[in-house]
Amino acid sequence: MKPVEQIKLPIAKEMELFETKFKDSMLSKVPLLNRITYYIVRRKGKQMRPMFVFLVAKMVSNGGFDERTYRGASVVELIHTATLVHDDVVDDSNRRRGFFSINALWKNKIAVLVGDFLLSKGLLLSIDNEDFDLLKLISIAVREMSEGELLQIEKARKLDITEEVYFEIIRQKTATLIAACCGIGAASVGANNETVQQMRKFGEYIGIAFQIKDDLFDYTEDKIGKPTGIDIKEQKMTLPLIHTLNTCSPKEKAWLINSVKKHNKDKKRVKEVIAFVKDNGGLEYTTTKMHDYKNKALAILDNYPDSDYKNSLLQMIDYVVERKI
Repeated sequence: MKPVEQIKLPIAKEMELFETKFKDSMLSKVPLLNRITYYIVRRKGKQMRPMFVFLVAKMVSNGGFDERTYRGASVVELIHTATLVHDDVVDDSNRRRGFFSINALWKNKIAVLVGDFLLSKGLLLSIDNEDFDLLKLISIAVREMSEGELLQIEKARKLDITEEVYFEIIRQKTATLIAACCGIGAASVGANNETVQQMRKFGEYIGIAFQIKDDLFDYTEDKIGKPTGIDIKEQKMTLPLIHTLNTCSPKEKAWLINSVKKHNKDKKRVKEVIAFVKDNGGLEYTTTKMHDYKNKALAILDNYPDSDYKNSLLQMIDYVVERKI
């Protein structure tokens, strides 16, 4: 059994029902919209975000559940899907999960409008049911994701990202949505504010570890669906590179910055940069940082009694740092 299927076992029934509820939450009176959302639903990913919502809800309430939990999971998935559709437009990307992106099939204008539609559907699902606590949690995530993207764009122009700024970018860009999933899971079953905030922190730590793992993929030879060195070609400042820039000599630093700025399309030069980062401990340092965040997440789970749901969350943490793609 695949790791994700194993993790899903204690919430298999909820995930099955969620699929129907999620499809229903996308319905529109416009046939074109329904065609596009049907295309989106058929090409769903691992659905890890709804899994976080359900597992956290079950863990903090000792197996309890609420209709609000389904709505919380749907809101998260609607918002997440909206951001993916918009991201593909921003990045001018024609593929998503091995299939054509919405903008590739229906052009940018329609893709932007579909993203807006999904965003509004998510917000209205909360408003119509007066889930204002869940709405606040997801709205914070949407704001932070936008800020994180813009902060990265601003810093990428000068390549002056410090380690502190890097962690702030990935906290906002990636971790904040997983934090919202875990916070929403807890809030949906009536957990107190302290538990909700603790679960948000738990999700944030996992999200940061997840992004660090993604950054490490840029330096591996494994077949992971994206070519090695793509972050360097796109002038993205990731932790292995930032650490190496901070620890090498001024001359080496000048060569690295020049390589990323002016020779990032030169395959030979990109390989040299990758080799230099590896030889100067960039990957070991980054891996250590990833495990630091993994351990912070594990420490939070220590506060909860053993259960199938807690066990699945422990497996989820392992999956995030051990995954091959």
